[in-house]
Amino acid sequence: MNAIISASELASALAGGTPPVLLDVRWQLSVAKAAGEPPFDGRAEYLAGHLPGAVFVDLDRELAGTAGAAGRHPLPDLAEFGAAMRRAGVSAARPVVVYDGGQGWAAARAWWLLRWTGHPDVSVLDGGLTAWEGPLSTDVPSPAEGDFAPVPAAAGLLDADGAAALARSGVLFDARAGERYRGDVEPIDRVGGHIPGAVSAPTNDNVGPDGRFLPAEELGARFKALGATDGTEVGVYCGSGVSGAHEVLALAVAGIQAALYVGSWSEWSSDPSRPVAVGPDPQ
Repeated sequence: MNAIISASELASALAGGTPPVLLDVRWQLSVAKAAGEPPFDGRAEYLAGHLPGAVFVDLDRELAGTAGAAGRHPLPDLAEFGAAMRRAGVSAARPVVVYDGGQGWAAARAWWLLRWTGHPDVSVLDGGLTAWEGPLSTDVPSPAEGDFAPVPAAAGLLDADGAAALARSGVLFDARAGERYRGDVEPIDRVGGHIPGAVSAPTNDNVGPDGRFLPAEELGARFKALGATDGTEVGVYCGSGVSGAHEVLALAVAGIQAALYVGSWSEWSSDPSRPVAVGPDPQ
């Protein structure tokens, strides 16, 4: 099972005897919009054209819980998540391919959740919808109910205390843009900066200009240079557990297992008692 799948590989899989379930997870980070500019509507984008047979999944409603003290995109209620996946046709014995508009963050969040809760065969379309050269459809499918029942793994998930400890004992990557890590700007959360000891590793540096992941060897070399050496425990966080999932995916492509701090900076920074580091260095 590969963490990513190319558009040509997906086309072949869809033509095979057991085609994968397709999940469309188009989403964009909610930031201040210019006057009169409507918010991004992933469902509307889906209805305008999607991979034939794909089911739309709403990241904010089905891949995350209600925003609050646990962060902007905390873990969803697993019973509700499982029901949403079954409605989409997800079954344990059938492969799943997730995609988004091309950035890869939202698709990676779905990939991580499904993998963490026990699905054995989930891949992300490398490059997203923009990499797909086949036909699109406006038909909304009604898939047969799936049988997927989420069972969370004992490993792979960090809380705030676990992230702080890992920053000291292993390596904790901060997947946000460098200016947010340094604390130069903070457009969303209460304060800028990073978890003390965390290493800046922007997830955007894991992809090329076309939005596809760099080769596994290049990713491995990048993460090794940043501290993910053999035997080192690795964790990732971001703003709210979405772009961080994309970095966990990049690490998986490189053959490196990593845990995700889902609450991420939106949870960490909401508590004034937690320490905040600023500047380009981990400490």
